[in-house]
Amino acid sequence: MPVRVVESRQNARLKELRKALAASGREGRGRVGIEGPNLIEEALGAGVRVVTVFVADGAERLLDALPLPVETEILRLPRKLLDSALATETPQPVAALVEPPDWTWAHLFSSHRSGAALVIVLAAIQDPGNLGTILRSAEAFGATGVVSLPGTVSAWNAKAVRASAGSVFRVPLLAASERECFAQLHEAGVRVLATTVRAAQPADLVDMAGPVALVIGNEGNGVPEKIARMADEAITIPCPGTVESLNAAVAASVLLYEASRQRSAGSGGPSDHRGARR
Repeated sequence: MPVRVVESRQNARLKELRKALAASGREGRGRVGIEGPNLIEEALGAGVRVVTVFVADGAERLLDALPLPVETEILRLPRKLLDSALATETPQPVAALVEPPDWTWAHLFSSHRSGAALVIVLAAIQDPGNLGTILRSAEAFGATGVVSLPGTVSAWNAKAVRASAGSVFRVPLLAASERECFAQLHEAGVRVLATTVRAAQPADLVDMAGPVALVIGNEGNGVPEKIARMADEAITIPCPGTVESLNAAVAASVLLYEASRQRSAGSGGPSDHRGARR
């Protein structure tokens, strides 16, 4: 496939890459910037359209292993010029502009993997590393989708994309208001469980084998009270140690594991607690 040489910082595609990687969020429009051959390969494997690939002089061999469509635009440029557009401290010699998936509510409620909807709702998660880790755990434990509420960092933040290790391309993900989110969940028959530290049922005593949504709150303040009141139940992770709460990504991962365990056992909650554990 043809390779075009770029030597100017003012190149339109390079400016688009720089802007995409520097942005803290994305409002559902435009292309996303990603760095490194591994993420590009993950995007291609997920069926994501890779519009433009940027490769530094001398690193063209890295493209040999990538199944790039013939229509993909490839730009070769000096390493320093590419580095100037990238967001990491130690930039890789390959980057790309991609068009992220266009997910719908129907994708989130699909039961083809776990047998019942398992949705993560992110309430004001601010650390992109946490968000990316949650996406990775969501895919690992069979979640059917993730909903991002207002105040949550974009999943297309460059750090979040890297932390997801490619899961951001495969896990159905929507941004929605609280009102829309809870209306859609309840209409689909999904029980909403808000995570709290106090006055809540322990996770292993709550039935998560059926359709459920787990609301994960802000790293510092937890689930906002307004959102917690909209949930059907409160759920917690018992911690015998002295810490007050868990990191948001850790809490989400533990709850996703418990939901996955219950689903593998065929039922959840108090009725199978002893049998499943012993």
